Amino acid sequence: MKNYWNKGGKQKRIVIIGAIILLLFFLRDDYQPALLFVRKYFFIILIAGLFLWFTLLKFRAALGAGKRILILMGIVLFFATGWFLGWKTGLYSYMQLYNVYNNLELVALEELPLTQNERIQPYNNIVTMAYESIGETQEVSPPQLVRVDSTNQWTMAVQPAKEYSWQRMSDNTEELFAVESTSPFPRFADKSRIPVTFAIGESLAFSRNTYNAVVQRFNFFQLFTLAPSEVFYMKDDSGKWVQVVSLIKWKGFFFPYPSYGGVMVIEPGEHDAGDYLERITIGMGTYIPAEEINQHPFLTRQNTLSENVSRMQAQSLQFLGGFTDPLPWNMETAVKIPDLKDDENQQPFVTDFNFNGMNIGAENGFYHWFGLEPIGEERTSLAFSVFVPADGTDKLYYYNHAAKKEGLAGVSAMPLKVIESRKEYDWSVNKPVEFRPFIKKIGSRKRLFMLSTVAAVRDDSKKFDGAATPDLALIDTEYRDVIWVDAKHPSQWESQILQQMRETWKTSERLKDEDLHPNRTDIDVPRVVIDSIKFSRADKEPPIFKKKDSLTILKQRDSLRAAAQRVLDSLN
Repeated sequence: MKNYWNKGGKQKRIVIIGAIILLLFFLRDDYQPALLFVRKYFFIILIAGLFLWFTLLKFRAALGAGKRILILMGIVLFFATGWFLGWKTGLYSYMQLYNVYNNLELVALEELPLTQNERIQPYNNIVTMAYESIGETQEVSPPQLVRVDSTNQWTMAVQPAKEYSWQRMSDNTEELFAVESTSPFPRFADKSRIPVTFAIGESLAFSRNTYNAVVQRFNFFQLFTLAPSEVFYMKDDSGKWVQVVSLIKWKGFFFPYPSYGGVMVIEPGEHDAGDYLERITIGMGTYIPAEEINQHPFLTRQNTLSENVSRMQAQSLQFLGGFTDPLPWNMETAVKIPDLKDDENQQPFVTDFNFNGMNIGAENGFYHWFGLEPIGEERTSLAFSVFVPADGTDKLYYYNHAAKKEGLAGVSAMPLKVIESRKEYDWSVNKPVEFRPFIKKIGSRKRLFMLSTVAAVRDDSKKFDGAATPDLALIDTEYRDVIWVDAKHPSQWESQILQQMRETWKTSERLKDEDLHPNRTDIDVPRVVIDSIKFSRADKEPPIFKKKDSLTILKQRDSLRAAAQRVLDSLN
């Protein structure tokens, strides 16, 4: 190489250019954000470049100093105006959202779907309890709610901590946590600790880092359009644990917008020297584009969609009233995603929904749920319920509460409802968090409640602490009443709701006992039983007691009295 370098200038240029190309090839993961920046703002960069080229030509041709100063002032004014309109006033984001809206397949719902497999613990409690179960040099990846063997579980990787550089370079990810989301007491032991080795992980260094390995796998054109997002751990169709990286794809030329770009699937296993060479050259992972997701059953009705994408899709509903409706002088249908300042985990909330009987073609499974509210800070009504398929299916389902004049309270109004219902709590160290939907058919129709968990926070910490037995509250969004339910017995929640709200619903909605208890056949039993008891008290033997002795009659009378008392107790 030294002899080749010394042969002359041509050889030196070849060596330098070759070294630059080789360097760029191996460092794709480092400069790829710059390529994405160019892709996302190419139209703006093109307009600015053309303007700058034109004005500099005029500047060079100008003879007088005054004319040159005016040209320079024009350049400054042009870029200042572009910054103010594009970023300060949010015009660029406005156009991005409009592009998102125009490219969505919207489906309006006439009724709400039901929720199923409700998760008990909030996100931050899971994080806290996971850290209570690991060692000093370890950390857990962000928990993700996924479907594993037909059950909903929080999964996360136990990986080397970012503070320990040597472990990040030398160790692998050796273990996964997978805990039931429907359990009030998730165990981080025994079967919840799954021994599996990943040589590529979120906290690992250099070519073994998940982000680096995925970006290195992109081809030349994908470097300009795709970006890795959240990482999920789940089982594939063969029952093997895999690492699934959600991808964001940027679409469009004018004001590009993010969309679901499929996933990159990374296999488990310790990698050898050959794999090392593959990682630093072409990366690791199997790319599955969005249009091929339905060919892989383990990815359908699953949770693999980036929350950054679903948030923009939900926010784009502000254009339901037209392109100009979100502007300050209109805002008839303009909405926002309410983010609560005391909550560390903001919308969307991944929820398991059941669409059976709705005949709209929606699959049962995971959806990103949003409760949208009007723009104003004092307006806290629930305007829309939005359901974005968590597996990236190119549809968005929404229910327009405002158009139906339902008058429901939104997420922003929920914390005060919970606080008011339990004034004996010390709310300076307890916070109601994660107001997620709870939709059940109770009292003759579907009703929307908000399920919240009360989480504790230390005085000297900004993090919530996991509760061994969490306090759960269900808030009726229509009647604004709070029902405190037992986290240990989810099967009793509906009966607890009915017991507390039955009289209110009967009075307000003019319901009958048959409406509140459609599946019961013993509503009229007390009247029949009491009549029978009165008949026997009159010492008039009813027809059914003929040919029976008095002892048998007395036993039957006592039995009827006990049955009547049980029915009355159940109704009360």
